Amino acid sequence: MTDVAEVITRVHREEWARVVATLARRLGDLGLAEEMAAEAFAAAVERWPADGVPPNPGAWLTTTAHRKAIDRLRREARREEKHREALMLSGSPEPLGVIDDDRLRLVFTCCHPALAMQARVALTLRMVGGLTVPEIARAFLVQETAIGQRITRAKAKIKVARIPYRVPSREDLPARVTGVLAVLYLIFNEGYLASNPGAEAVRSDLTAEAIRLTRLVRALMPADGEVAGLLALMLLTEARRIARVSASGELVPLGEQDRGAWDRDLIAEGHALVRARLASGQAPGRFQIQAAINAVHTDARDVRDTDWSQVVALYDQLARLDPSPIVRLNRAIAVAELDGPEVALAELDGLPLDGYHPYHYTRADLLRRLGRGEQARAAYDRAIELAGNTAETAYLIRRRDQLPAP
Repeated sequence: MTDVAEVITRVHREEWARVVATLARRLGDLGLAEEMAAEAFAAAVERWPADGVPPNPGAWLTTTAHRKAIDRLRREARREEKHREALMLSGSPEPLGVIDDDRLRLVFTCCHPALAMQARVALTLRMVGGLTVPEIARAFLVQETAIGQRITRAKAKIKVARIPYRVPSREDLPARVTGVLAVLYLIFNEGYLASNPGAEAVRSDLTAEAIRLTRLVRALMPADGEVAGLLALMLLTEARRIARVSASGELVPLGEQDRGAWDRDLIAEGHALVRARLASGQAPGRFQIQAAINAVHTDARDVRDTDWSQVVALYDQLARLDPSPIVRLNRAIAVAELDGPEVALAELDGLPLDGYHPYHYTRADLLRRLGRGEQARAAYDRAIELAGNTAETAYLIRRRDQLPAP
Protein backbone atom coordinates (compact mmCIF):
# COMPACT_ATOMS: atom_id res chain seq x y z
CA MET A 1 0.00 0.00 0.00
CA THR A 2 2.82 2.40 0.86
CA ASP A 3 4.54 1.69 -2.48
CA VAL A 4 1.32 2.40 -4.38
CA ALA A 5 0.83 5.64 -2.45
CA GLU A 6 4.38 6.69 -3.33
CA VAL A 7 3.77 5.91 -7.01
CA ILE A 8 0.53 7.92 -7.01
CA THR A 9 2.31 10.86 -5.36
CA ARG A 10 5.14 10.76 -7.89
CA VAL A 11 2.80 10.40 -10.87
CA HIS A 12 0.63 13.24 -9.56
CA ARG A 13 3.65 15.53 -9.55
CA GLU A 14 4.78 14.46 -13.01
CA GLU A 15 1.45 14.05 -14.83
CA TRP A 16 -0.95 16.56 -13.25
CA ALA A 17 -0.07 19.51 -15.47
CA ARG A 18 -0.16 17.44 -18.67
CA VAL A 19 -3.56 15.89 -17.90
CA VAL A 20 -5.07 19.25 -16.94
CA ALA A 21 -3.58 20.96 -19.99
CA THR A 22 -5.00 18.31 -22.33
CA LEU A 23 -8.45 18.47 -20.81
CA ALA A 24 -8.46 22.24 -20.57
CA ARG A 25 -7.64 22.59 -24.25
CA ARG A 26 -10.57 20.42 -25.20
CA LEU A 27 -13.10 21.43 -22.58
CA GLY A 28 -12.46 25.14 -22.53
CA ASP A 29 -12.94 25.15 -18.76
CA LEU A 30 -10.04 25.12 -16.30
CA GLY A 31 -12.25 24.25 -13.36
CA LEU A 32 -13.73 21.25 -15.15
CA ALA A 33 -10.30 20.12 -16.35
CA GLU A 34 -8.94 20.12 -12.84
CA GLU A 35 -12.06 18.33 -11.56
CA MET A 36 -11.69 15.52 -14.12
CA ALA A 37 -7.99 15.11 -13.38
CA ALA A 38 -8.70 14.98 -9.64
CA GLU A 39 -11.34 12.30 -10.21
CA ALA A 40 -8.84 10.23 -12.20
CA PHE A 41 -6.33 10.39 -9.35
CA ALA A 42 -9.07 9.55 -6.87
CA ALA A 43 -9.91 6.49 -8.96
CA ALA A 44 -6.24 5.51 -8.90
CA VAL A 45 -6.16 5.74 -5.10
CA GLU A 46 -9.19 3.44 -4.95
CA ARG A 47 -8.31 0.92 -7.65
CA TRP A 48 -4.52 0.61 -7.83
CA PRO A 49 -4.06 -0.91 -4.36
CA ALA A 50 -6.43 -3.73 -5.39
CA ASP A 51 -5.69 -4.03 -9.13
CA GLY A 52 -2.01 -3.14 -9.02
CA VAL A 53 -0.18 -0.17 -10.57
CA PRO A 54 -0.67 -0.20 -14.38
CA PRO A 55 2.40 -0.50 -16.62
CA ASN A 56 1.97 3.12 -17.75
CA PRO A 57 0.38 5.07 -14.87
CA GLY A 58 0.37 8.36 -16.76
CA ALA A 59 -1.47 6.92 -19.72
CA TRP A 60 -3.97 5.23 -17.40
CA LEU A 61 -4.72 8.54 -15.69
CA THR A 62 -5.07 10.41 -18.96
CA THR A 63 -7.42 7.78 -20.38
CA THR A 64 -9.50 7.67 -17.22
CA ALA A 65 -9.78 11.46 -17.10
CA HIS A 66 -10.87 11.53 -20.75
CA ARG A 67 -13.50 8.89 -20.18
CA LYS A 68 -14.92 10.73 -17.19
CA ALA A 69 -15.15 13.88 -19.29
CA ILE A 70 -16.65 12.27 -22.39
CA ASP A 71 -20.11 13.80 -21.96
CA ARG A 72 -18.60 17.24 -21.55
CA LEU A 73 -16.33 16.67 -24.53
CA ARG A 74 -19.29 15.76 -26.70
CA ARG A 75 -21.10 18.94 -25.72
CA GLU A 76 -17.92 20.91 -26.41
CA ALA A 77 -17.49 19.19 -29.77
CA ARG A 78 -21.03 20.20 -30.76
CA ARG A 79 -20.32 23.77 -29.72
CA GLU A 80 -17.10 23.85 -31.75
CA GLU A 81 -18.87 22.35 -34.75
CA LYS A 82 -21.50 25.08 -34.68
CA HIS A 83 -18.75 27.66 -34.32
CA ARG A 84 -16.91 26.32 -37.35
CA GLU A 85 -20.16 26.35 -39.35
CA ALA A 86 -20.71 29.97 -38.41
CA LEU A 87 -17.17 30.84 -39.46
CA MET A 88 -17.67 29.09 -42.78
CA LEU A 89 -20.86 31.06 -43.36
CA SER A 90 -19.17 34.34 -42.48
CA GLY A 91 -16.07 33.53 -44.51
CA SER A 92 -13.78 34.48 -41.59
CA PRO A 93 -10.93 32.09 -40.77
CA GLU A 94 -10.69 30.77 -37.21
CA PRO A 95 -7.98 32.79 -35.43
CA LEU A 96 -4.87 30.94 -34.38
CA GLY A 97 -3.25 31.57 -31.02
CA VAL A 98 0.25 32.97 -30.75
CA ILE A 99 1.35 30.32 -28.23
CA ASP A 100 1.92 26.88 -29.71
CA ASP A 101 3.21 25.17 -26.57
CA ASP A 102 0.46 23.52 -24.48
CA ARG A 103 2.05 24.13 -21.09
CA LEU A 104 3.02 27.73 -21.78
CA ARG A 105 -0.51 28.42 -23.04
CA LEU A 106 -1.87 27.10 -19.75
CA VAL A 107 0.59 29.25 -17.79
CA PHE A 108 -0.60 32.38 -19.60
CA THR A 109 -4.21 31.33 -19.08
CA CYS A 110 -3.81 30.84 -15.34
CA CYS A 111 -2.03 34.20 -15.08
CA HIS A 112 -5.24 36.04 -15.93
CA PRO A 113 -5.12 39.72 -14.88
CA ALA A 114 -8.55 39.36 -13.22
CA LEU A 115 -6.81 37.35 -10.47
CA ALA A 116 -4.62 38.96 -7.82
CA MET A 117 -0.93 38.52 -8.64
CA GLN A 118 -0.12 36.25 -5.71
CA ALA A 119 -3.22 34.17 -6.38
CA ARG A 120 -2.48 33.69 -10.07
CA VAL A 121 1.14 32.72 -9.35
CA ALA A 122 0.17 30.24 -6.63
CA LEU A 123 -2.57 28.70 -8.80
CA THR A 124 -0.25 28.31 -11.77
CA LEU A 125 2.52 26.78 -9.70
CA ARG A 126 0.04 24.21 -8.41
CA MET A 127 -1.77 23.40 -11.66
CA VAL A 128 0.99 23.76 -14.21
CA GLY A 129 4.26 23.67 -12.32
CA GLY A 130 3.27 20.56 -10.39
CA LEU A 131 4.58 22.02 -7.12
CA THR A 132 2.93 20.90 -3.92
CA VAL A 133 1.25 23.32 -1.52
CA PRO A 134 4.15 23.00 0.98
CA GLU A 135 6.68 23.76 -1.78
CA ILE A 136 4.70 26.82 -2.87
CA ALA A 137 4.37 27.97 0.74
CA ARG A 138 8.15 27.76 1.19
CA ALA A 139 8.65 29.75 -2.01
CA PHE A 140 6.39 32.53 -0.70
CA LEU A 141 7.70 32.24 2.90
CA VAL A 142 4.15 31.89 4.23
CA GLN A 143 2.10 29.21 5.99
CA GLU A 144 0.66 26.33 3.96
CA THR A 145 -2.87 27.31 4.98
CA ALA A 146 -2.37 30.75 3.45
CA ILE A 147 -1.31 29.25 0.12
CA GLY A 148 -4.24 26.82 0.20
CA GLN A 149 -6.61 29.74 0.71
CA ARG A 150 -5.07 31.68 -2.18
CA ILE A 151 -5.50 28.75 -4.54
CA THR A 152 -9.06 28.13 -3.37
CA ARG A 153 -9.96 31.80 -3.82
CA ALA A 154 -8.40 31.84 -7.29
CA LYS A 155 -10.45 28.82 -8.35
CA ALA A 156 -13.60 30.41 -6.95
CA LYS A 157 -12.88 33.65 -8.79
CA ILE A 158 -12.45 31.74 -12.07
CA LYS A 159 -15.79 30.06 -11.56
CA VAL A 160 -17.75 33.12 -10.38
CA ALA A 161 -16.25 35.52 -12.91
CA ARG A 162 -16.56 32.90 -15.67
CA ILE A 163 -12.97 33.46 -16.72
CA PRO A 164 -12.69 31.46 -19.95
CA TYR A 165 -9.97 29.10 -21.02
CA ARG A 166 -8.91 30.45 -24.37
CA VAL A 167 -5.76 30.90 -26.37
CA PRO A 168 -4.31 34.28 -25.35
CA SER A 169 -4.00 36.77 -28.15
CA ARG A 170 -0.83 38.76 -28.68
CA GLU A 171 -2.56 41.74 -27.07
CA ASP A 172 -3.08 39.64 -23.90
CA LEU A 173 0.59 38.91 -23.35
CA PRO A 174 1.87 42.19 -21.82
CA ALA A 175 -0.83 42.17 -19.13
CA ARG A 176 0.04 38.60 -18.15
CA VAL A 177 3.79 38.36 -18.62
CA THR A 178 4.74 39.62 -15.14
CA GLY A 179 2.84 36.77 -13.51
CA VAL A 180 4.19 34.29 -16.05
CA LEU A 181 7.78 35.31 -15.31
CA ALA A 182 7.15 35.03 -11.57
CA VAL A 183 5.84 31.49 -12.05
CA LEU A 184 8.78 30.42 -14.21
CA TYR A 185 11.26 31.97 -11.77
CA LEU A 186 9.77 30.07 -8.82
CA ILE A 187 9.65 26.80 -10.75
CA PHE A 188 13.31 27.26 -11.63
CA ASN A 189 14.19 28.06 -8.01
CA GLU A 190 12.48 24.90 -6.77
CA GLY A 191 14.58 22.93 -9.23
CA TYR A 192 17.78 24.84 -8.47
CA LEU A 193 17.55 23.92 -4.78
CA ALA A 194 14.55 21.80 -3.84
CA SER A 195 12.76 22.84 -0.66
CA ASN A 196 11.25 19.40 -0.11
CA PRO A 197 13.41 17.37 2.33
CA GLY A 198 12.46 14.17 0.52
CA ALA A 199 13.43 15.37 -2.96
CA GLU A 200 16.74 15.43 -4.78
CA ALA A 201 18.73 18.55 -3.87
CA VAL A 202 18.75 19.72 -7.49
CA ARG A 203 15.82 18.88 -9.77
CA SER A 204 17.12 19.28 -13.31
CA ASP A 205 13.69 18.42 -14.73
CA LEU A 206 12.26 21.62 -13.26
CA THR A 207 15.20 23.86 -14.21
CA ALA A 208 15.21 22.52 -17.78
CA GLU A 209 11.47 23.03 -18.17
CA ALA A 210 11.63 26.57 -16.75
CA ILE A 211 14.41 27.46 -19.18
CA ARG A 212 12.53 25.90 -22.11
CA LEU A 213 9.38 27.87 -21.35
CA THR A 214 11.31 31.10 -20.79
CA ARG A 215 12.98 30.69 -24.18
CA LEU A 216 9.50 30.38 -25.71
CA VAL A 217 8.34 33.55 -23.94
CA ARG A 218 11.41 35.37 -25.25
CA ALA A 219 10.57 34.24 -28.79
CA LEU A 220 7.07 35.68 -28.29
CA MET A 221 8.28 38.92 -26.68
CA PRO A 222 11.84 39.59 -27.91
CA ALA A 223 11.75 43.28 -26.93
CA ASP A 224 10.80 42.66 -23.28
CA GLY A 225 13.87 43.31 -21.14
CA GLU A 226 12.66 41.34 -18.13
CA VAL A 227 12.06 38.24 -20.23
CA ALA A 228 15.65 38.44 -21.48
CA GLY A 229 16.83 39.15 -17.94
CA LEU A 230 15.09 36.11 -16.50
CA LEU A 231 16.47 33.87 -19.25
CA ALA A 232 19.98 35.18 -18.60
CA LEU A 233 19.56 34.66 -14.85
CA MET A 234 18.43 31.06 -15.38
CA LEU A 235 21.25 30.26 -17.81
CA LEU A 236 23.97 31.69 -15.57
CA THR A 237 22.58 29.82 -12.58
CA GLU A 238 22.08 26.56 -14.48
CA ALA A 239 25.68 26.77 -15.72
CA ARG A 240 26.84 26.07 -12.15
CA ARG A 241 24.50 23.12 -11.51
CA ILE A 242 27.01 20.31 -11.96
CA ALA A 243 29.31 21.86 -9.33
CA ARG A 244 26.63 22.54 -6.73
CA VAL A 245 26.45 19.10 -5.10
CA SER A 246 29.51 17.02 -4.22
CA ALA A 247 29.97 13.32 -4.98
CA SER A 248 29.03 12.62 -1.36
CA GLY A 249 25.71 14.47 -1.80
CA GLU A 250 26.66 17.63 0.07
CA LEU A 251 25.79 21.14 -1.08
CA VAL A 252 28.81 23.09 -2.36
CA PRO A 253 28.48 26.89 -1.88
CA LEU A 254 29.48 29.28 -4.65
CA GLY A 255 32.86 30.16 -3.15
CA GLU A 256 33.93 26.52 -2.94
CA GLN A 257 32.72 25.29 -6.34
CA ASP A 258 35.00 23.90 -9.05
CA ARG A 259 34.63 26.68 -11.59
CA GLY A 260 36.27 24.56 -14.24
CA ALA A 261 33.16 22.37 -14.17
CA TRP A 262 30.83 25.25 -15.01
CA ASP A 263 29.09 25.16 -18.40
CA ARG A 264 30.91 27.83 -20.40
CA ASP A 265 28.41 27.74 -23.28
CA LEU A 266 25.54 28.66 -20.96
CA ILE A 267 27.69 31.35 -19.34
CA ALA A 268 28.55 32.84 -22.73
CA GLU A 269 24.88 32.91 -23.73
CA GLY A 270 23.88 34.47 -20.42
CA HIS A 271 26.60 37.12 -20.63
CA ALA A 272 25.53 38.01 -24.17
CA LEU A 273 21.96 38.59 -22.98
CA VAL A 274 23.18 40.77 -20.10
CA ARG A 275 25.39 42.83 -22.41
CA ALA A 276 22.53 43.32 -24.87
CA ARG A 277 20.27 44.62 -22.11
CA LEU A 278 22.97 47.02 -20.89
CA ALA A 279 23.47 48.27 -24.45
CA SER A 280 19.73 48.93 -24.82
CA GLY A 281 19.98 51.91 -22.48
CA GLN A 282 16.64 50.99 -20.87
CA ALA A 283 16.21 51.03 -17.11
CA PRO A 284 16.67 47.42 -15.94
CA GLY A 285 14.10 45.47 -13.95
CA ARG A 286 14.75 43.09 -11.08
CA PHE A 287 15.49 40.03 -13.22
CA GLN A 288 17.94 41.99 -15.36
CA ILE A 289 19.79 43.19 -12.25
CA GLN A 290 19.89 39.70 -10.77
CA ALA A 291 21.28 38.43 -14.08
CA ALA A 292 23.96 41.13 -13.97
CA ILE A 293 24.95 40.04 -10.45
CA ASN A 294 25.29 36.47 -11.65
CA ALA A 295 27.30 37.67 -14.63
CA VAL A 296 29.83 39.24 -12.23
CA HIS A 297 30.11 35.98 -10.29
CA THR A 298 30.50 33.80 -13.40
CA ASP A 299 33.02 36.23 -14.92
CA ALA A 300 35.45 35.54 -12.07
CA ARG A 301 37.71 32.54 -12.70
CA ASP A 302 38.42 32.39 -8.97
CA VAL A 303 36.24 33.57 -6.08
CA ARG A 304 39.08 35.94 -5.08
CA ASP A 305 38.72 37.69 -8.44
CA THR A 306 35.06 38.60 -7.80
CA ASP A 307 34.34 42.33 -8.12
CA TRP A 308 32.45 42.62 -4.83
CA SER A 309 32.08 46.40 -5.10
CA GLN A 310 30.15 45.92 -8.33
CA VAL A 311 28.03 43.21 -6.73
CA VAL A 312 27.13 45.50 -3.82
CA ALA A 313 26.33 48.36 -6.23
CA LEU A 314 24.00 46.09 -8.18
CA TYR A 315 22.29 44.97 -4.98
CA ASP A 316 21.82 48.64 -4.07
CA GLN A 317 20.09 49.11 -7.41
CA LEU A 318 17.98 45.99 -6.88
CA ALA A 319 16.97 47.10 -3.38
CA ARG A 320 15.49 50.29 -4.82
CA LEU A 321 13.17 48.16 -6.95
CA ASP A 322 12.63 45.38 -4.44
CA PRO A 323 13.45 46.39 -0.85
CA SER A 324 12.58 42.95 0.45
CA PRO A 325 14.35 41.29 3.40
CA ILE A 326 15.78 38.59 1.11
CA VAL A 327 17.41 41.19 -1.15
CA ARG A 328 18.87 42.86 1.94
CA LEU A 329 20.14 39.49 3.16
CA ASN A 330 21.88 38.78 -0.14
CA ARG A 331 23.36 42.27 -0.17
CA ALA A 332 24.78 41.68 3.30
CA ILE A 333 26.57 38.56 2.05
CA ALA A 334 28.36 40.68 -0.54
CA VAL A 335 29.04 43.43 2.01
CA ALA A 336 30.81 40.85 4.20
CA GLU A 337 33.32 40.28 1.41
CA LEU A 338 33.81 44.00 0.81
CA ASP A 339 33.63 45.55 4.30
CA GLY A 340 33.96 42.58 6.63
CA PRO A 341 31.65 40.27 8.60
CA GLU A 342 30.94 42.70 11.41
CA VAL A 343 29.44 45.31 9.08
CA ALA A 344 27.41 42.62 7.34
CA LEU A 345 26.14 41.17 10.62
CA ALA A 346 24.85 44.59 11.66
CA GLU A 347 22.88 44.78 8.40
CA LEU A 348 21.18 41.46 9.21
CA ASP A 349 19.90 42.61 12.59
CA GLY A 350 16.14 43.03 12.61
CA LEU A 351 15.42 41.31 9.28
CA PRO A 352 12.08 39.43 9.63
CA LEU A 353 13.46 36.14 8.35
CA ASP A 354 13.44 33.85 11.37
CA GLY A 355 11.74 31.05 9.39
CA TYR A 356 14.16 31.33 6.45
CA HIS A 357 17.12 29.01 6.85
CA PRO A 358 19.58 30.93 4.58
CA TYR A 359 19.25 33.83 7.02
CA HIS A 360 20.44 31.65 9.89
CA TYR A 361 23.33 30.01 8.07
CA THR A 362 24.46 33.42 6.81
CA ARG A 363 24.49 34.64 10.42
CA ALA A 364 26.28 31.45 11.46
CA ASP A 365 29.02 32.00 8.89
CA LEU A 366 29.49 35.64 9.86
CA LEU A 367 29.61 34.76 13.57
CA ARG A 368 32.12 31.99 12.84
CA ARG A 369 34.36 34.43 10.99
CA LEU A 370 34.17 36.79 13.97
CA GLY A 371 35.24 34.00 16.36
CA ARG A 372 31.89 33.92 18.17
CA GLY A 373 31.65 30.14 18.20
CA GLU A 374 28.80 29.64 20.67
CA GLN A 375 26.50 32.02 18.83
CA ALA A 376 27.54 30.53 15.50
CA ARG A 377 26.66 27.04 16.74
CA ALA A 378 23.18 28.20 17.79
CA ALA A 379 22.65 29.80 14.37
CA TYR A 380 23.80 26.64 12.59
CA ASP A 381 21.40 24.59 14.73
CA ARG A 382 18.51 26.81 13.72
CA ALA A 383 19.50 26.62 10.04
CA ILE A 384 19.72 22.82 10.22
CA GLU A 385 16.28 22.70 11.82
CA LEU A 386 14.80 24.66 8.91
CA ALA A 387 16.94 23.30 6.05
CA GLY A 388 15.05 22.21 2.97
CA ASN A 389 16.93 19.11 1.82
CA THR A 390 19.57 16.58 2.79
CA ALA A 391 22.37 18.22 0.75
CA GLU A 392 21.97 21.49 2.62
CA THR A 393 21.65 19.70 5.94
CA ALA A 394 24.84 17.72 5.34
CA TYR A 395 26.79 20.89 4.52
CA LEU A 396 25.47 22.76 7.56
CA ILE A 397 26.18 19.91 9.94
CA ARG A 398 29.76 19.68 8.70
CA ARG A 399 30.29 23.42 9.09
CA ARG A 400 28.80 23.38 12.57
CA ASP A 401 30.93 20.43 13.62
CA GLN A 402 34.07 22.20 12.42
CA LEU A 403 33.57 24.91 15.06
CA PRO A 404 35.99 24.78 17.98
CA ALA A 405 34.63 22.82 20.94
CA PRO A 406 32.96 25.11 23.50
